Order: sequence, then C-alpha cells, then structure tokens
Amino acid sequence: MIEVKDVIRRYVTGDIDLTALNSVSLNIEKGEFVAIMGPSGSGKTTFMNIIGCLDRMDGGTYLLNGQDVSNLEDNQLALIRNKEIGFVFQAFNLLPRISVFKNVELPMVYAGIPSKERKERALSALEKVGLTDRVNHRPNEISGGQKQRVAIARAIVNNPAVIMADEPTGNLDTKSSIEIMKIFQKLNNEGATVVMVTHEDNIALSAKRVVKFLDGAIMDDCLVEGRKIF
Repeated sequence: MIEVKDVIRRYVTGDIDLTALNSVSLNIEKGEFVAIMGPSGSGKTTFMNIIGCLDRMDGGTYLLNGQDVSNLEDNQLALIRNKEIGFVFQAFNLLPRISVFKNVELPMVYAGIPSKERKERALSALEKVGLTDRVNHRPNEISGGQKQRVAIARAIVNNPAVIMADEPTGNLDTKSSIEIMKIFQKLNNEGATVVMVTHEDNIALSAKRVVKFLDGAIMDDCLVEGRKIF
C-alpha cells in the first residue's frame, strides 16, 4: 500500500540547513493500522505530510497503492489526495457555514460524483460514525468528538486506499478520544488501512504497529503486544 525508500526532506532557510528526514524507508501493507510516534522535531509530521502528498521529498521514492507519486505535478497530487487518501486532522478542518452532511459530501463534489450517489454515500459514511441524527447541524452546533466523527466520515466517503490521521484525539477529552479510537479500530477491522500520528502512548497502543521516529530517522518499528482494544 505504502512503499517509501530512502526518502530525504531538507529545509533550507538562510544559513540554516535542516534535514527533517534522513534516508527513511518504510513499507505499510494494506489493512494495517500503524501509529507514528516521536518527540517534537523527530520527523514524524514531515513523514506524514510526504506520504499524504501534502509535501514533496528532496530524494528517494514513494509508491502509493502501486503508483509512483515521487515526482507528480501539483494538480496530479491533488487528484491522488482526493482519490486515494482520507485525511483526519487534529483541528477537524470542517467548513463552519455548511451542514454536517455538506461537509461530508464535499470531497465527492470535487471528485465529480453525481448528486444521488453523493447523498447515499454521505449518509452511509455518517451512519458508520453514528451521526445520522446530526446531518443538518452545523459544526458549531455539535461537540468536539462529534466534529471528529464528521471528519472521519468525510475521510472515508471516497473509499480511499488509506486513512491518514494527524493527532486525531489531540483536541478531545478522554471519553471522546475513546469513541474516536473505537471507530478507527472498527474501520480497520473492516479492512481499512490506517496511518496515525500521535504523541499519546495509550492511543498508539490501539494500533497494531508502532513506528517511532527520532532525529529524522526510524528508531523503532514493532508490532503491538497486548494491543489496547477500545
């Protein structure tokens, strides 16, 4: 599903030359649930941005679902993001002036999906996250946990190859965090591939595999023993 080989990412500002990723190689198979961890500045967010096609690498190769995306143009990367990747962010990134339903429908509008199919798929995605009773609410009318559930519904509505979650519980209380992780585990059990950045050990332990970054490199990659099932 994800094949990253010898990826380098450098940031040069004036006299400062920072290597954020130093020849990183990693494979993630279809159906895995992988947590990416590491301290601030370790490279984990840069890695997520690259595999999410939000940033470009300075060296190396990246195959996503069998397609080499290493050197694609911006418009091609935008199509890849819409078709192959479902994003869930810490800050939810919902549009405040439109309904829950419209937020979930939006990626399908960009993908050119017909209206009838958009409605069916949006309602199905909202049912999977338990929000069919909130379809006409706006984001400011629902809780933080519900907002993240909307974001997950939006992420899965185009049936992406992989769901990428960046600190998905970072703005949530414990109860809401548990609800969100239950959804990710359920989606993974149904076959979804999930890659999640988190700094919380108990959240990482809900994944099946933990990859730890330090100083721009992978320092540990292990399966989770005694996995936490929410």
